[in-house]
Amino acid sequence: MLLSLMIFIPLLGMIAVLLLPRESEELIKRVTLLFTLIPLALAVFLFITYDRSTAGTQYVHGPVPWIDAFNIQYHIGIDGLSVTLLLLTALLGPICVIASWRNIEKGIKAYMALFLLLETGMLGFFAALDLFLFYVFFELTLLPMYFLIGIWGGPRREYAAIKFFLYTLFGSVLMLVAMIAVYLNSNIVNGVAEGLRTFDIPTLITLASTQGHALADSNFQMWVFVGFFIGFAVKVPIFPFHTWLPDAHVEAPTAISVILAGVLLKMGTYGLVRINMAMFPQGLDHFTNGIGFWGNSLALLGFINIVYGSFCALAQTDFKKLVAYSSIGHMGFVILGLAARNSEGITGAILQMFNHGVISAMLFLLVGVLYDRAHHREINGFGGLGTRMPVYTGITTLAFMASLGLPGLSGFVGEALSLIGAYGEFKWLTILSTIGIVVGAAYFLWTLQRVFLGNLNPKYEDLPEINGREILTLVPLAILTILLGVWPNLAIDMFRESVTNLTNLINGLAI
Repeated sequence: MLLSLMIFIPLLGMIAVLLLPRESEELIKRVTLLFTLIPLALAVFLFITYDRSTAGTQYVHGPVPWIDAFNIQYHIGIDGLSVTLLLLTALLGPICVIASWRNIEKGIKAYMALFLLLETGMLGFFAALDLFLFYVFFELTLLPMYFLIGIWGGPRREYAAIKFFLYTLFGSVLMLVAMIAVYLNSNIVNGVAEGLRTFDIPTLITLASTQGHALADSNFQMWVFVGFFIGFAVKVPIFPFHTWLPDAHVEAPTAISVILAGVLLKMGTYGLVRINMAMFPQGLDHFTNGIGFWGNSLALLGFINIVYGSFCALAQTDFKKLVAYSSIGHMGFVILGLAARNSEGITGAILQMFNHGVISAMLFLLVGVLYDRAHHREINGFGGLGTRMPVYTGITTLAFMASLGLPGLSGFVGEALSLIGAYGEFKWLTILSTIGIVVGAAYFLWTLQRVFLGNLNPKYEDLPEINGREILTLVPLAILTILLGVWPNLAIDMFRESVTNLTNLINGLAI
């Protein structure tokens, strides 16, 4: 029951918030913070007590019958990959509530209630072991995020929210069709229906590797792979499904940008690992193993993300849009590592998922600090802030260095392992992908120069330094950035066995 409590405590918090008087704004904030701190405590407990020596699913609850007519069950559990992303999600929850404490001035009750609903959806998504439940939690994040952007966002919030909703809905519809196809074929063996159909993910993974089963058919796997892939590619986002992201980030409140970059993007890559790679290994072959026309198209998409995202970031003058495009580039390294299909590449990709979640959260929080004071994000409009805000400058420099991949900080290890894994599979594409690292260093160092160095802009000679509440949101992330830079095994040990199991599965080896 521990995992179920962790998932649904924010939902109970939403109900509690809705029952409070609208005028009790401070009480609403405190209650919301409490109901995000409890999942964090449980996530830390799960992380500490998780058995790292096995690839099996732990803390399983279910399967419990839910919709009997279609054999849909409530079935949750965690492995090494999901426990790390649950920790990331639970950590960012209270951080975002604290970041919203003074920044959200209207509709606080509705904002906090929607945020708690969003957290339930994210936590449930990473723990679901039933494909129908997995889809429900995936969709549960869509509605609160739409309203959080559309009501509390910037001047073009309605446009950004609708664009986010339509893109995600497009991907979700294709994923739904693929999910139904998997369900309808889940009991077909050698052309004959046997037993009940199922949505159970561990069962489906086994069936998809069983000779003679309909789910093991190479052509079938290719088509359902595409359906699920597009749904997750929109979320990552992978080029050309990326155009909603900069608009959503620019218009979203700071805390929602943090959740968007820190968690929602990882839902896309997590789905690729959990569903596309594990459930459809022959479908994966069509896009990564040089079979037929497609060749290594997944690696090519990763390369495009890296280079395109990096050059777009270099061209930005809006601080927040620069960070948004940098996320597109950095998520390309995740795709490149997954496309390698080996333990080094997949380990690097999963580690980069976690590290990017931490670093991007720091960056968006830091952009929010500056925007709250100057009321604009134009990079060229600042200058010399290093002398006026030395603490803020120091923390920002740490986040920049981590994001550009400085050795000793967490951003380096994940990208390095992804490139090591990819180099043995597609040498020239990997070499060309390092362009993104060089361009990343260029846009971060150039931004550092324009915002913090040189003469102080007289308009900002009275700009206040970062305060205690803002530092409180950044310190845990900064500690993780340094800790995982010097001790990456703290995270890698959590999913090492799961990665070994996955690589054996997708490469047709005995498990």
